[in-house]
Amino acid sequence: MWFFLFQLVLTCLIDKYKCTTTPDQVFSITPRLQADVELLKNVSSMHETVLWQPASPDQITINAEVHLFIPASSQKPIIKLLQRYDITHRVLLANAQELIEAQKRNYSTDPRSSTSYYERYHPLEDIYHWINKTSREYSERLQVILIGSSVEKQPLFVLKLSGKGHQPKKAIWMDCGIHAREWISPAFCMWFVQYSVMFYNQHSDITEILDKMDIYVLPVMNPDGYKYSWIENRMWRKNRSRNVDNACVGTDLNRNFDANWCTKGSSDNPCDETYCGRFPESEPEAAAVSNFIRSRKDLVKLYLSIHSYSQMLIFPYSCSYQEVPNHQELYEIAREAAMKIKIHYKNNYKFGAGAKSFYLAPGGSDDWAYNLGIDYSFTFELQDNGRYGFLLPPSHISKACSEALTAVKSIALSVIKKRRFS
Repeated sequence: MWFFLFQLVLTCLIDKYKCTTTPDQVFSITPRLQADVELLKNVSSMHETVLWQPASPDQITINAEVHLFIPASSQKPIIKLLQRYDITHRVLLANAQELIEAQKRNYSTDPRSSTSYYERYHPLEDIYHWINKTSREYSERLQVILIGSSVEKQPLFVLKLSGKGHQPKKAIWMDCGIHAREWISPAFCMWFVQYSVMFYNQHSDITEILDKMDIYVLPVMNPDGYKYSWIENRMWRKNRSRNVDNACVGTDLNRNFDANWCTKGSSDNPCDETYCGRFPESEPEAAAVSNFIRSRKDLVKLYLSIHSYSQMLIFPYSCSYQEVPNHQELYEIAREAAMKIKIHYKNNYKFGAGAKSFYLAPGGSDDWAYNLGIDYSFTFELQDNGRYGFLLPPSHISKACSEALTAVKSIALSVIKKRRFS
């Protein structure tokens, strides 16, 4: 009996989740009254939670679904609070830790040509290993460019994809992993690079794109935050910068660009998830991307930023309700891409200008790129709609990446056709 109790205590010390009767969960809550909205806006200040959707409490509105990650220790008081105010909820994820463990399981340190490698999530060290190995194997198509480093001095590697010819061509920029917890985003950048080098001269669409445009791919824009999400806090969003006058860590890199910086839709509080930083491009990751693109602003004609989740194709502006001059053109390009996803994968992607269609998000890289003169700028929000959210199982990677690949090719070919790049 004592031996059994000793084993139980030892198991609990090693893995607390095995001894937790109620695991961490994700709730879906839809406020029906303004009083419900105000309660949900303040719930994180009263209890330990992580807001998944929307991005910040200020964006919670009546009749709009709220997704809330709730650790086991906070569930009873939150359920009591919801019951007291007659606010209904449903459980989206009954066991979040089980999904986290599944996401980390069975990754390999050795990139293979088989697609199974690209149907797993990989920690930062593996991604760097993959960058080195893939660039050696496909040296005629890939060039590795170091554009800077992160707060914690992790390298920011860009992969330049090229087709025939060595002369500078018009270019596409693609960044992934700006928000640490969005693991499907770096997974897509890896998927896209591998597809491009493997099927160049085999699939006509990617061959045409690479022959007419170079593609710059940044697989992990937020390496510090991404690494932290693997080893410490799976729900981490920001980078890992320290704030001089505040103990809270991190800046939201997608609120740190110079596009209506730090206005409504972001926060000047370092403790908030949408903290905008001390000034535009205060973060070395945002500054490295900005400087690299500014130096090539005459070449980069299409900007793509890959995020998750909610299945959307967004174009400027997100930083204001103003319509951009080529709004209708961007709308048609996004609509065509969404239609192709629907036809091929039976999945619905919403599309539209960010702020008017969805939410205000000032300081975003896509709006900054547009204001720099890149007329075609899009943000992708990949799978899913909230069933798994940031914890999308590895079994869903293939379809999510295939959908995004379809949209990237559709948008790139539309831009090539409109601008007659040769």
